[in-house]
This record gives sequence, structure tokens and C-alpha cells, in this order.
Amino acid sequence: MTESCPADSFLPCAAVLCDVDGVLRHWPADDDIEQAHGLPAGSLAAAAFAPARVNPAITGEITDEQWRSNVAADLADTCGSRERARAAVTAWSGRAPFVDLELVALLTRVREVARVALVSNGTTRLEQDLARQGLDGVAHTVVNTARIGVVKPDPRIYRIAAERVGVTAERCLFVDDIAVNVRAAREAGMTGLHYRRIDDLRTALVPLLGR
Repeated sequence: MTESCPADSFLPCAAVLCDVDGVLRHWPADDDIEQAHGLPAGSLAAAAFAPARVNPAITGEITDEQWRSNVAADLADTCGSRERARAAVTAWSGRAPFVDLELVALLTRVREVARVALVSNGTTRLEQDLARQGLDGVAHTVVNTARIGVVKPDPRIYRIAAERVGVTAERCLFVDDIAVNVRAAREAGMTGLHYRRIDDLRTALVPLLGR
């Protein structure tokens, strides 16, 4: 569902703020890595994204390397040894995501007529990953929570993102696959799109790009 830019502005949105994981890129399942290293299904994600583990990483309290080391330590007993746990996390860390090239092309079009920002609850490795995946030129700026110390859906991140693109919140279109992040953007005065498929975004961008 999309809520439009204010009708009394008579102007299309002037900036698109786009999430990264779950929208622009998608990670493969962990099943093969878990099976190869003697881990129960779902255990890598459960360890890595437990709030006590991931929150310090995405707020920049610890580095990406420290986060992954901590995850390996948590998995040592399950794997049967520290070495197997480190090997599992190394394999997990080396996975390559699927990049949605249709969305890249769409954001490239947007970039010609409006400001584009990537807004991610990322770790200190995010910028390196984006460059390696050929995504460092998709947006004018990257708002990485590990660099600013606040994460979505904290209201401050929407204000920071709007300031980075030089556009008022009312003229920003915020795109995310997590509903609570979209609601927070709307509460901050932005247009919000809960992303499910690219056609939804194309429709939302008609006032900006035309059909």
C-alpha cells in the first residue's frame, strides 16, 4: 500500500529512499551451508540476527568482523568445535546475493530526475558489499545505520535521510519490505511504499517518470 505525496503540493516526489536487503538485493537460503557444517536448519540466521548480536553491529557499536566472530563463537557448541563454527560463518559471509537488475534499472531512471538514497540497517561492511556487487552507483548517497548509530524505524533515520538528499520529508518516497519501517516513514511525513513487487513501485513512480 502506498500513501501519496500531499495532494496540495501538486508536485511528484523529489527523492526516493530505498531499502537494500529484501528490496534491491536478496540473499540465498542457508540450508546448504548449515548442512555442510552440521548445523540445524535456521541456526545461522537465528544466531546472527538475534537482537543481542545484530543490534550492536547495525548501530556501529562493533565492526562487521566482530559481529561475525561473535556469531561463530555462539555456534561453536552446536557445530562441535570452534573451527567448524568459524568455517560455517566464513562460508556464510562469502555468499553472494541476487541483485534485482530490474529495480536497478528503475532506480537509474529515477536518478536522472530526482535524488536517490539507499537506506539500510547495515553493518560496517555495507559500502564494500555494494561496491563489489556493482551497486555503489545506484544512489546519490547511502545512509548506513552503522555509520550514524540509529536504525530503522527510529524517527531520526528518516530525518537524516531527507537531509542527505536535500529534500523535505513530505517530498520523499520511502520504499521498504518491512511494514513497521514504512509506517515510521509515514509518521515522519514521507510517502511510504511497503514493497512486495516491482510493479507497485513502478505505479508509485508514475507521477515522477510517467508511464
